[in-house]
Amino acid sequence: MAKVPFFERLQQADPLLMDGAMATMLHQSGVPINASFDELNLTHPEQVLRIHQAYIEAGAGLVEANTFGANRFKLTEHGLGDQVARINQAGVELVQQAIAATGRDDIYVAGSVGPLGVRLKPYGRITHEEARAAFKEQIGAQIAAGIDAVVLETFSDVSEIIEALTAARELDPDLPVICQMTFAPDDRTLLGYLPASVARELRDAGARIIGVNCSTGPAQIARVLQAMRQAAPELIFSAMPNAGYPESVGGRVMYPATEGYFADYALTFKAIGASIIGGCCGTRPEHIAAMHRALADPNHALPQVSVREEVREEITDQPEAPTELAYKLHNGNFVVSVEMAPPRSHTPQTLLAAAQLLQDAGADVINVADSPTARMRMSPWAICHLLQSRLGIETVLHFPTRGRNLLRVQGDLLASHTLGLRNLFVVMGDPTHIGDYPNANDTYDVAPSDLIGLIKHGLNQGVDQAGNSIGQPTSFNVACALNMCASDIDREIRVLRKKLAGGADFALSQGVFEPERIEQFHKRYEELEGKPFDLPVLLGVMPLYSVKHARFLHNEVPGIHIPDSIFKRLEDAGDHAAQEGVAIAGELLASMSGLVQGAYIIPAYGRYDLAAEVIDGIRSKARA
Repeated sequence: MAKVPFFERLQQADPLLMDGAMATMLHQSGVPINASFDELNLTHPEQVLRIHQAYIEAGAGLVEANTFGANRFKLTEHGLGDQVARINQAGVELVQQAIAATGRDDIYVAGSVGPLGVRLKPYGRITHEEARAAFKEQIGAQIAAGIDAVVLETFSDVSEIIEALTAARELDPDLPVICQMTFAPDDRTLLGYLPASVARELRDAGARIIGVNCSTGPAQIARVLQAMRQAAPELIFSAMPNAGYPESVGGRVMYPATEGYFADYALTFKAIGASIIGGCCGTRPEHIAAMHRALADPNHALPQVSVREEVREEITDQPEAPTELAYKLHNGNFVVSVEMAPPRSHTPQTLLAAAQLLQDAGADVINVADSPTARMRMSPWAICHLLQSRLGIETVLHFPTRGRNLLRVQGDLLASHTLGLRNLFVVMGDPTHIGDYPNANDTYDVAPSDLIGLIKHGLNQGVDQAGNSIGQPTSFNVACALNMCASDIDREIRVLRKKLAGGADFALSQGVFEPERIEQFHKRYEELEGKPFDLPVLLGVMPLYSVKHARFLHNEVPGIHIPDSIFKRLEDAGDHAAQEGVAIAGELLASMSGLVQGAYIIPAYGRYDLAAEVIDGIRSKARA
């Protein structure tokens, strides 16, 4: 039987049967799970060839090359970054050899392309242009080797699979591209997208064949496939499930779904409308053979499939009232905030007593740092909740993006809002290599400026990052970091521009000891932006308590410069240096009246008594 054009084949009544897992078969033959399976195309081609032959004998009419991870980023992890073309071409040629050995000419060759293994901006570090170039390099090598189609599979980021689709289209507009996403057990992608929204985005990007692979097993694939088909019925669909949810048995990854179970679901997928059916992780030639027999048996009636409606929450309420801090900033009140570090134990009594001292002195709000200098401390959520519930004083929760993936970021934000913590300071966070656990997770999915936008334009509007409703909108009041004394003011303003576009409500500044630098920042901002700087700023104030303390800040903390005149005042004060430091802090704040909207007092080493003295000075002048 001659091979008809690929799209023409997909119009036939019988689905095109695809092969099953490659990595599962290689792992079961003894290949370590952390090895480069793609490299085997060069080093052990006979192993790969035997698996292709087994799937063809089982009845597969569409066979994928062993190239899922053969992109420059993943191959570089194995020292193979310069072997992209060789490995991809060898993978396609092995499929062609397996087909040639059968003497048949009705079997299609597909290139396999998986995610790059690195995040795209704004949630990662590589640009969309870099991602597209990597996909072009991989797909281009497969096209040169003679593929009939390319399968983009196991993607969880819609923007990334669209870059892969675009790369394929730019290389060959007529190349059939099968776009397959994977979904978590809650039927959302790892970035929170529902099946219907995925289907619509892929359709709008120009995809003609879409589907779902991997995930938890055939039952979930059937649910997701129905939702995708309902959202974009004009497209062609594929289904390639895992063999159930994996478990580790004797050091090996095992999958529970039987061949008979897969045979039944092959008919279900056909009834839903899938034109391509196959298997993913855990499936073996036996699963594909069972599916082949079921699809080929005219006595097997298709099951009845009911139409599932996708459930969407609707926004039913307005956001809560603004926080007291937001109200004060909006109405021109001079706000006084103090930073506190959570304790290194589970006993907060000393910190609560210090916070009571600050509240009595006249502090409006307490900033609670999150693992400052990457040291292990109690969760700042707990401290914020205790301060608000026991003392009735508002808090600003420091919310670093470092060490959090995008799912955790959104979950943590919703949890903090539930606890009543609605003032946030979004910041990158200190790198873990300087702290107690230098090998701890230091990666992040989203930069501070982008997280501010996600909060203000997403959660505060009632939707998550993927555009799904969260019900009632959040009402976060969000601060950004600002260094008005930066060595490169123009760069600082460019970064600030992104934070303002994201919707930052106010800023917390780096510690300042030179009032003239603040004036210079205001002047330069107006020159570059063509308008006065009007973002409310709580000025960083660091009460100095000794010459040694001042020298440490001056020499070891980036962005802080202490003039010689201040050093001299501390030296002349002798044993009364701490009181002189309080006076200096008060003078600095007074000299910047009208340029800032509040104080962000950052006491060192728990010297909250000095912070209380600074606050008392501020409030005394206000009363006078």
